[in-house]
Amino acid sequence: MSATAPTPESSRPTRPLFGARRRGVRGGEPRAVRGVEAVALLLAGVLLAIATVNDVVLRTHTNHRLVADLHTWRLYTGHHYHNLNVSQDVATNTTRDVVCGNTSPGGPKQRVQLCMVMTGPVVDGRRRARGGWYLPPKAENARRYRYACFGTAKEQHQCPR
Repeated sequence: MSATAPTPESSRPTRPLFGARRRGVRGGEPRAVRGVEAVALLLAGVLLAIATVNDVVLRTHTNHRLVADLHTWRLYTGHHYHNLNVSQDVATNTTRDVVCGNTSPGGPKQRVQLCMVMTGPVVDGRRRARGGWYLPPKAENARRYRYACFGTAKEQHQCPR
């Protein structure tokens, strides 16, 4: 006299997700739809791989350029300081960088600073310094603090004085 208890509706087998088929059961999505989905996923993966490689290459070139900027500043000034400030021109997406550093030993921005504008490609680990300006101690690289512009900075009137 054993009777089986009625099963609640929630314990019934549910339909498989994403059109997957169970063995022996016909139906599901047609093979062509699965092929289109596979191709779309493959294309998305390839696109992500290309974007990742592009980003890594761009980062590598930017780092190479910034190291060359620091090396160029040290060669022009004869000072082998490590506390230099490098500013990139991110507003116009150019390769114009500005490197600022003290003209005499001291903490960062504690002495008169020489700022040089670096442009052009990296050649032999250096870039061209096309111009620049000086900044007083404890001053940010803002136009109102610049003085004694030279090179392209003077031609472009980047100093107020």
